[in-house]
Amino acid sequence: MLRTVQHPSELNLAPEERTIITIGKFDGLHPGHQALIRAAAEEAEARRREGMAVSSVVFAINSTQTTILSEQERRDMLEEMGIDILIECPLKPAFIRTGAEEFITGTLVGMLHVLKVITGEDFRFGYGRLGTGRMLAEYGEKLGFSAGTLPDVVVGGAKVSSSRIREAVSSGDMELAGALLGYPFFVTGEIIHGRQIGRTIGVPTANLITDFSKLLPPNGVYYTSSDVSGRSYFGVTNVGTKPTVDGHFIGIETYFFDCEEDLYGADLKVKLLHFARPERKFASLIELRKQITKDEEGARAYFAKKMIDE
Repeated sequence: MLRTVQHPSELNLAPEERTIITIGKFDGLHPGHQALIRAAAEEAEARRREGMAVSSVVFAINSTQTTILSEQERRDMLEEMGIDILIECPLKPAFIRTGAEEFITGTLVGMLHVLKVITGEDFRFGYGRLGTGRMLAEYGEKLGFSAGTLPDVVVGGAKVSSSRIREAVSSGDMELAGALLGYPFFVTGEIIHGRQIGRTIGVPTANLITDFSKLLPPNGVYYTSSDVSGRSYFGVTNVGTKPTVDGHFIGIETYFFDCEEDLYGADLKVKLLHFARPERKFASLIELRKQITKDEEGARAYFAKKMIDE
């Protein structure tokens, strides 16, 4: 079970408990992040097999208002990856003013009882970003912990980074976003009751509202694959305000193909695979229904081709 805190002091570790720590922003959990997380989880497990009391720790520095993953999405993924502790550290003035040496001695050693720290090769920390991987290794030799550095992950000839992913999502390039993330960009939430307009035109839909901090792609229609109630469905999803109906509801509305189930209240994961068209307002529900039929035909052709290519 993943334990989540906002500050290392909240852990109150036992004197004999040690930690394997990886530090970074961890916005999106792309392949570079995943490599660090796997290394920490595997190292902690190996130490436990030797009889040591060791926990794996992801020290996440939360520095942005909009995130590629919501807090809950990130927690769920980290728990699946076998991490024991998540520190969701907000980038507040007190933290920003903490010097590199103070962070090592006071936080890593004093509060977290670090046994090993694993970082990316361009990782910097402490006031003025003066702390480096080499500095961690040097202090580790004196203070009884080790430090390791993993290389960057490259996709398309450039380093994978959260900024590249953000640019891809913000431009609606869901294929590139998925390639950089190592998994399809997705949104999650509980299916809620909408105005049920879709049912009146023969296309019942599932509505969800994402976490307010979640980065979303441009408003429009997407081809999607959704996981709900232990099953997967292809479909089309509208991201935005539903202008033909009322123009106010902002959220995610998905029409599942070949689904007759009542899914209200279920947890939904919608993977946005391809941007089909911008959101637009139609003159009537009849015109909207015609367009949804075209969207469905386009999506079914997309998924059929995708299955052949794979």
